[in-house]
Amino acid sequence: MSVKHALLGLLESQSRHGYELKHSYDEYFTQDKPLNYGQVYSTLARLLRGGLVEESGVEAGAGPDRKRYAITEAGVTDLANWLTKPEEPAVYLQNTMYVKVVLALLSGREATAVLDAQRTTHLRAMRELTQRKNEGDLTDALICDHALFHLDADLRWLELTASRLDELAERVRAS
Repeated sequence: MSVKHALLGLLESQSRHGYELKHSYDEYFTQDKPLNYGQVYSTLARLLRGGLVEESGVEAGAGPDRKRYAITEAGVTDLANWLTKPEEPAVYLQNTMYVKVVLALLSGREATAVLDAQRTTHLRAMRELTQRKNEGDLTDALICDHALFHLDADLRWLELTASRLDELAERVRAS
């Protein structure tokens, strides 16, 4: 995830200080892993140096004064370009699950045990995500759906691999 662009997007509607940005970021994007204040301020410093944000005032507070930041026209352009550029799909042509299955076959271990253990772990994660989705708000539902769809694809791969295990074992042992 691009913290830079998330902060620019949050600044597009109104100027904010770092504390507000951190809380808005955490609320919208990372409920499980809050953004570190240091990352907020280091990102704001880079955006300021790059001309994508500017200081738009200072607020007095109980502690140190708080600088407000506003997005610049260059920042709006950068954000618009990022929003319209599609993300490259994450294509996993080599993954750990496949490596474990092949190594199990090469070593004479039970590859079905590897697949079964992974299936159990995936199903547990899916149950936890489904519970979170059902108990949460729309944000939780959308984030959990994304993760659930990926886990479901992994489960389908596990089932397909299990159905082809004999053929894979022959190929692995023949090479």
